[in-house]
Amino acid sequence: MEKAIQASSLSKIKAKVTLKHVGWLIIAFKVFVLLYFLNLLYIGFQHHAFEFGTKFSWFILAGFVAQLIDGALGMAYGVSCTSLLLWFGIPPKFASASVHTSEIFTTGVSALSHIRFKNIDKKLFFQIVITGSVGAILGAYLLSDLLDGNVIKPYISIYLLGLGIYLLYKAFKKKNSEPHKVKNAPILAFIGGLLDAIGGGGWGPIVTTNILSQGKNPRETIGTVNTAEFFVTYFATVVFIFILGVQHIEIVLGLITGGVFAAPIGAYVASRINQRVLLILVGILVVLTSSWGIYQAWF
Repeated sequence: MEKAIQASSLSKIKAKVTLKHVGWLIIAFKVFVLLYFLNLLYIGFQHHAFEFGTKFSWFILAGFVAQLIDGALGMAYGVSCTSLLLWFGIPPKFASASVHTSEIFTTGVSALSHIRFKNIDKKLFFQIVITGSVGAILGAYLLSDLLDGNVIKPYISIYLLGLGIYLLYKAFKKKNSEPHKVKNAPILAFIGGLLDAIGGGGWGPIVTTNILSQGKNPRETIGTVNTAEFFVTYFATVVFIFILGVQHIEIVLGLITGGVFAAPIGAYVASRINQRVLLILVGILVVLTSSWGIYQAWF
């Protein structure tokens, strides 16, 4: 009886919450993070704590390539970026923390755009945003406090290798146009959030592709999953900052800088290049970089 009352109350709350409320919440979260990082930058420049050398250029390149891919595909920013950062020798927990921090800015803009153009399935959004955020919080805690970076690095590379192969599989698989009801969305979101935080990417490839494979409308699927991704990314970042602090802000600045330059190019590429060809290129990139990480760790 009590469970039925609680479920009814939760349904009423969800019914009262509009997409406009979600949009204002995203803006509030973004402003808070922006002020926090502006303060860090001010303190860092005062104490000459930043080193903008050759490595910084590589971080800009990683952000550029990852955002170019994400802008054209609507996914794979985290997978591509983390693969490249691991290839550059960045420890897994700092790679994931940096990627998620930079994603707050990119996913926030994306989420507000989807809300503006009403690309959201409100019911699906609430099914995935809560469990996805819980999974991200748990994954970020495990990676930053309990798991040894050197030990887990080859396993993260294996996970990314699997995602790369899966992306190639999706590229060659024939699309199923028959619509189906989305099943197990909360569980799928929890797994996606958990692995995304631990591996530094995978929310889009895991959640978006699985929901699309069940026949859900592509526009609403991408819009809903991308909007939920902001909250998944935000809460993972909060855990990373709370436990690790911000020790590699140069990486974050590099990723954001590269992403800003790549965003309009990615949009242009999306309108010009065949999506299947690009998906194949992304899959090959992820497979090669993750394979190199496995080779370095075990051979």
